[in-house]
Amino acid sequence: MTNLPGSPHARLSIRPTTPDDRPVLERLWLLFRHDMSEVTGALPDPTGQFRRERLDATFTDVGRHGLIAHLEPDVEPAGAAASPVGFALVRGLDGPIHVLSSFFVVRGARRSGIGRELAAHTLASFPGRWEIAFQDANPPAVRFWRAVATDAVGQAWTEEHRAVPGRPDLPPDTWISLTTG
Repeated sequence: MTNLPGSPHARLSIRPTTPDDRPVLERLWLLFRHDMSEVTGALPDPTGQFRRERLDATFTDVGRHGLIAHLEPDVEPAGAAASPVGFALVRGLDGPIHVLSSFFVVRGARRSGIGRELAAHTLASFPGRWEIAFQDANPPAVRFWRAVATDAVGQAWTEEHRAVPGRPDLPPDTWISLTTG
């Protein structure tokens, strides 16, 4: 059970995404890209949307998969329902290396263990070689992903910097590599 401040009786459920989840994921995607814009400098297009190729590909491309996390109340008062609190999008499931292409937890659910639980569930769901990228300019992500890697495989992970393809104007991404069993 994962508890949030002010919500002591709730549990986290994590399940594969379905086409029915698309509208919720589209809304969460905007929050994710908005949060990331602080680090990447990305701006929305004239319609107010951020790039969403990775999200769209989750529903169309072989080798891609999504997980969605909901916080479900243990005791359901009238009108209470599960709240979507995050997602993980994975690519490369049809190849030798799985890549966590996007990962997000809503701000109100952060620092509660939900992100670590979602990340652990994602890594355990698809055993094999993994790569996870993040930006050094995002200190919470640096601490988070190093902790997730250590939780998953102890010290059996590596970290390296790689240039962002086609973006020489950006600092390199940091990549963690690990293998889950």
